[in-house]
Amino acid sequence: MRNESCDIFCNVVDNYGDIGVCWRLARQLANEHGLAVRLWVDDLASFRRLYPEADVALERQLCRGVEVRHWPAAFPAVEPADLVIEAFACKLPPGYMTAMAARERKPVWLNLEYLSAEDWVEGCHKLPSPHPSLPLTKYFFFPGFTERTGGLLLERDLLARRDAFQSNDGAQQRYWHSLGVPELQAGELRVSLFGYENPAMEALLQAWELSDQPVTCLLPEGRSLPQVAVFFGHPAGKTGDIWQRGNLRVHVLPFVEQERYDELLWACDINFVRGEDSCVRAQWAAKPFIWQIYPQHDGVHLEKLQAFMNLYCSGLSQQASQAVQALWLGWNRGDSARLAASTDSGQAWPVFLSCREEVQARARDWAQRLAGNNLALNLLDFFHQVA
Repeated sequence: MRNESCDIFCNVVDNYGDIGVCWRLARQLANEHGLAVRLWVDDLASFRRLYPEADVALERQLCRGVEVRHWPAAFPAVEPADLVIEAFACKLPPGYMTAMAARERKPVWLNLEYLSAEDWVEGCHKLPSPHPSLPLTKYFFFPGFTERTGGLLLERDLLARRDAFQSNDGAQQRYWHSLGVPELQAGELRVSLFGYENPAMEALLQAWELSDQPVTCLLPEGRSLPQVAVFFGHPAGKTGDIWQRGNLRVHVLPFVEQERYDELLWACDINFVRGEDSCVRAQWAAKPFIWQIYPQHDGVHLEKLQAFMNLYCSGLSQQASQAVQALWLGWNRGDSARLAASTDSGQAWPVFLSCREEVQARARDWAQRLAGNNLALNLLDFFHQVA
């Protein structure tokens, strides 16, 4: 165990994505690498969605080996840590930065950036940025999918636990039973659906309704729920609801903490995920997935999506690559009425499904390749080089 300390600052701005990444990183640094970690969070109510045992009334509490602190507007006077992580350019409190500058041995200050597959990320990873007035230097640390980036968050035992679960039929049956979902039937397809609001939702649900095989959709309670409820003729939905239409059956699941969500991804045949954190977990699940990237008004998110698809699809045949990209683009553009049939989410689904075996093999190979580039290990190596 080391005596090194780490402060992680998280400003919750996007539906648990930012806090999801920070909470994973904090636990990994504390529990696998022995750092004394403080996680500063401005929105404890959002944090409690990921960690239900949290008390939103407490300014300071210990959660799974991590000291979780409320980040108030009037920031308290504290001794800065050896490693300071500013998550997603969230802007450190001015008083805290002054205290950093006053330390004889300056902290290593990192801005943990958003995940991107774009080419420019490799050139910006680890770049220094001197503070204009204080004797401090901030370094940009970029997660990514290539060896010249910071890699992805991966717990020490995650892939072993995944493999044990996916190879144990009994464990999977017990998992489905815990959710109130019947045992898997022959020929049935199980799909998890976690996403933002999407105008293409109806086209996708219709494709499942009219599918030649039974489709069971596991829908975690969240932003997609109202749209799915309306598709089934309900004004709203709630945890425990079960709806059937044609060959589609939907089970509404509770919003669960991160480890339970991993199990859902492992158990399903195909996963629809959103944002950054669930996208990474879907890749570790080694199952075919469809990523709904966080939408931006200027359409830049589609460029980021294409950059990732270029990497991910490079190991696929032309037919499978086109099938993956058609479905992903149709889902992310979100307006099936304006899309050609080849890229409409509903039309693209059966083509994607016809390539499922190849996409499944690619998903397994992709996860294995990414596993050699661990974000927490890379971050600590850089910390020790700079300190």
